Amino acid sequence: MNNVFGLDIGTRNVVGTVGYQTDDKKFVVTAQYVKEHETRAMLDGQIHDIGRVAKTIKEVKDELEKQTGQPLEEVCIAAAGRVLKTVTTHVEYEYAQESVVTGEDVHTLDLLGIEKAQEALKEVNDTSYKFYCVGYSTVKFFLNDEVFISLEGHKANKIGEDIIVTFLPEDVVDGLYAAVGQAGLSVANMTLEPIAAINVAIPENYRMLNIALVDVGAGTSDISITRDGSIIAYGMIPHAGDELTEVIVQHFLVDFNMAESIKLQSTTSDTVTYKDIMSIEHTIPAKDVWDVAAPVVDNIAQEVSAKIRELNGDKTVSACFVVGGGGKIHGFTEKLAEDLDLPEERVALRGEEVLGDVTFEQEDIKKDPLLVTPIGICLNYYDQRNNFIMVRFNGERIKLYDNNRLTIVDAALQAGFPNDELFPKRGTPINFTVNGVARLVRGEAGEGAVVTMNGKPASINTPLEPNSEIIIEPSTAGDAAEYKISQLDEYNHSVITFVINGRRVSCPRFVQVNGELEPEDYSIRENDVIETRNYYTVRQIAQFMDLVIDTDQMIFVNNEEADLDTLVYENFSVEWKTDEYGVARIDNNTYNDSQESDSDDASVLAEQDANSTESDNTVARTSEQMMNQVLDELHDDFAKEAEASAVSENELPENELPKNDIQEEIQEEDSSKNTITVIVNGEPVELSGKDTYIFVDIFTHISFDLQAGKGRAIATVINGRDAQFSEELHEGDKIELYWKEN
Repeated sequence: MNNVFGLDIGTRNVVGTVGYQTDDKKFVVTAQYVKEHETRAMLDGQIHDIGRVAKTIKEVKDELEKQTGQPLEEVCIAAAGRVLKTVTTHVEYEYAQESVVTGEDVHTLDLLGIEKAQEALKEVNDTSYKFYCVGYSTVKFFLNDEVFISLEGHKANKIGEDIIVTFLPEDVVDGLYAAVGQAGLSVANMTLEPIAAINVAIPENYRMLNIALVDVGAGTSDISITRDGSIIAYGMIPHAGDELTEVIVQHFLVDFNMAESIKLQSTTSDTVTYKDIMSIEHTIPAKDVWDVAAPVVDNIAQEVSAKIRELNGDKTVSACFVVGGGGKIHGFTEKLAEDLDLPEERVALRGEEVLGDVTFEQEDIKKDPLLVTPIGICLNYYDQRNNFIMVRFNGERIKLYDNNRLTIVDAALQAGFPNDELFPKRGTPINFTVNGVARLVRGEAGEGAVVTMNGKPASINTPLEPNSEIIIEPSTAGDAAEYKISQLDEYNHSVITFVINGRRVSCPRFVQVNGELEPEDYSIRENDVIETRNYYTVRQIAQFMDLVIDTDQMIFVNNEEADLDTLVYENFSVEWKTDEYGVARIDNNTYNDSQESDSDDASVLAEQDANSTESDNTVARTSEQMMNQVLDELHDDFAKEAEASAVSENELPENELPKNDIQEEIQEEDSSKNTITVIVNGEPVELSGKDTYIFVDIFTHISFDLQAGKGRAIATVINGRDAQFSEELHEGDKIELYWKEN
């Protein structure tokens, strides 16, 4: 038989219990002793005078050693629920792209919430003490900013949660260890008072349910919430039994101890007998005490129910158990049930019925809710759960509170290892806008943290083992984001089409960055403002087509007079007279806009239309294709006739056509053909030998060097207007033909 020594170190007194567990899981109490503190050495469950508390513990230890006849060297203790710190916070996680939420993602979200709560706790607590996370509970989940009951399995761009996290201050733990040590004892096991109470008050098979346990003590009411087999949240309100005692003191004019007696009698008898401060004895109905205490009872019940809802995600629980002396006051459980919207039978005072498996060898001890927590502290020893364990993290020895679900990431958080060094980090992103719409290009993903436990590969979710050696190499960041204009869909798949002299010409939309035109290989930078223009100027269209416009001639846009700077929008028509064909572009996609006021380079692409000119008169081409087609028309279709009638190289320069010889040849042709006379550059020219004549026939009847252009355009004018090479000629037409000067 191995006895277990448990201490319930409370604000008003210290309760020592010695006992053992039988083979059939029953617990036998062999000795028990209660000793009040001589001074206010503890306040609200926290040790303020370690020496005086140690003295009280030593007295309890000595008395129990006398009762059992055995030395006591190890003790089980518990930290009061009222010293726990609770933080509520909101946390979010955004995916790089829409993804299916996994259980791992939800766990990561919880860890982010715990870390954020720790930071919030440090801000409001100006202390160097550490805080042990002893529980957390999700209040609400958010999927793309909408409230959801569960996230796992849904597709989301962003997930979030409101989370309540409970912490135990390090100084509380250290104070308990120090007081016990000065009393000549070592700690065999440490738990929390709410957990100790639950071990007795709520059987394990009930803990899968969503249940609240309320321990109504003297100064505070401690609350814990169970769900899915674990305690998920803790809380405390500063209202409890002493407030009831104080209102009795004031109403019945008695001292504090007599008021305590009145309160106790009112819960066990129909009448209450007491002496006031004038030593006058009174006997009153218990109902009188109930009526006096009723407003305070209502207030405590309302505060407790509100806290339960807060800890449980703004909703009620399935049932509520009440322990502690303060909970025995008449009407408390009924009022609490009303405030929790529960049937009265689902809010119950737990005492003698939950101690059914506990046997007291001392016959004068009555089973009572007051004994639930001390017995639970002893029983927790056998489970060896909810203790503190030691591990070595990256060479540093740390202590963690074991809540039965510790993983390596909990050790990392306790050691202060940055959360962003656990998970892969992306390189620096680029934020910019395209046509007013925000865009984000994320950096490349880095490598995750390398985790080992006791020299073997592990993950951050590997269960933690006591005294293990954990090493984490920080995660790395990926390359910074890089994105060029040429990668924008708006650049690659967006064109603007104009009708130029009856032909359709498709051009890429210009890309403007921060008000300046930029080429396709421009690397987009943070906060760039990018816009695709929905217009060209007349000048830019000509430059795209590598044409030089004859500015001495009229330019029309949508049949209205225009100039080189007139804006031309989608499907606008443009009529102009070209003066010459320009030099090919520097490369296939860019041109030098040297005449534009801002002298910017623009990226351009030409898209060739597959339909013939005869079918729809539509063409989208590069400038080189445009120039080559015109030269082909001149050389292949018309210049051959001029070459056939040219003289030998030693008589005339190459490609020069002797006018007189041509005219003589024409006169000798078949006189049966139609003959017309036109005026070319002020001189009459007779055309014969064909039924009809078009403009290019002129070149076989005049002397004109087709190779003398040197990059200039040919001016072709008929009757004062621009002429097409295929335009039919008539008798008396006045024709002008010359090289346009740049």
